[in-house]
This record gives sequence, structure tokens and C-alpha cells, in this order.
Amino acid sequence: MTELARGEGTALWRQIALRLESSIVAGDHQPGERLPTEHRMAESFGVNRHTVRRAVASLEEAGLVRIEQGRGTFVQESVVDYRVKQRTRFSENVLNARQEPSGRVLGVREEAVEEAVAKALELRKGSAVWVIERVGEANGRPISVSSHYFAKARFPSLPEIFAEAGTITAALERLGVGDYTRKITRVTARAARAADARLLQQAPNKPILLTEGINVDAAGRPVEYSVGRWASDRVQIVFEAGQ
Repeated sequence: MTELARGEGTALWRQIALRLESSIVAGDHQPGERLPTEHRMAESFGVNRHTVRRAVASLEEAGLVRIEQGRGTFVQESVVDYRVKQRTRFSENVLNARQEPSGRVLGVREEAVEEAVAKALELRKGSAVWVIERVGEANGRPISVSSHYFAKARFPSLPEIFAEAGTITAALERLGVGDYTRKITRVTARAARAADARLLQQAPNKPILLTEGINVDAAGRPVEYSVGRWASDRVQIVFEAGQ
């Protein structure tokens, strides 16, 4: 059992937090490593699980660990600098952060255009759009949940081409859009929806960064409207002057 100083003025949870923090800073626990369970730490320190939970919560607030619902507590890795520039590409940004990009498609569907999407894509009300939903990952951990909207009339075969190509950029190239650039990006902080929090593997009360982006082709015509929900403790959105 790891001995704590009892009755000496420093709360037990605080002592546990300081012990864990020192261990992380010293490199005893590597970035991405899962910490022992609450039950095991409670036994080790001779306290109840509520005390351990409070200590771990303080480390999460300090940005030293992340708590993934249903999986455990992990030492926080470095934050990804997601750079918004003329050509913004997910894989490139993650690779530049020296992490491995990956992801998975949640689904592709057709729906009637909503007002915000219609305005962004310059479509008439009631037009049909394709929506691609995906989760973006860095080193295997989810950092974003995104929705990508495309005019069905312009890209009628998008679902089939996307399934073959594997990426949005490759699919658009096959569909005649060899290059596209970012026209505008908006960033706001929001409370996470339950479904997004679950996909991002974060606590429901933790805020997200919400981005809205419009990509255009060489002629300035809208190609894509996207809405991204980002894990705010794993990503920072960076705007560079002149980009």
C-alpha cells in the first residue's frame, strides 16, 4: 500500500493527485498509457473510489490525463495543431503533428437541404445533398466527428466513387475537381451532443470546438460544406497570417 500523510492538513485526494502528477512528469507513465483503474488505485492508496475519482478529475482539469467513457483514464498526448489554411487537409495536419491519421466512415446518406447548407452550397431550398459522416483519428484516438455536404445534382455518383476512392479528396478528383481551397472557416465553442461525446470518447459535460467550412473549386463555386465537432482538449485550431 502507498502511504499517505493522514491528518496533516492536505486532503487525501490532493496528495494522490500530486503523486500521480509527479509520476507522469517523471515519465513513469508514457503519453497515451492507461492508468490503473479506480478500484486498483483505491486499494493501493487505502482510500475509497470517490477520493481517487476526485484526484483523477483534478488531473483532467489540468490537462494531464483524459477520461474516456467506458475505457479508462489515459495520460494525455500532445495536442494536435490543426492548421486552417488555403488547402486544409485532415491527414496532412495530423501527420505534421507527428501522429498517424486514420478514421472511419459512419455513413453516407441523401437528405433534403437545410437553410444553412443551402446558403453555403448556393442551392435552392429543397435540393438534395449527399452527407458523409466520419470520425477522424490521430494515433488511433478520435479527435473529430464531421459532416460533409455535397450537392447531389453536381455529384450524382459521389457515394459510389467515395466508396472506391476511400477519401473525399480522391473522390472529388475523380469527379473532376482536381483542386479545391478553403473559402471560409468559422469556429465556436459548444456543449457536446450526447452522440458526439460518445464518438469522441469524452465526458458529456466537456465542451467541443465546432467548425464550419466552405471549400470552393478553381472557379469559386462551392464544392463542400462541412461541420466538424472537435475534442477541445486534443486539438487547437490554428489560423496562420497570410493563409
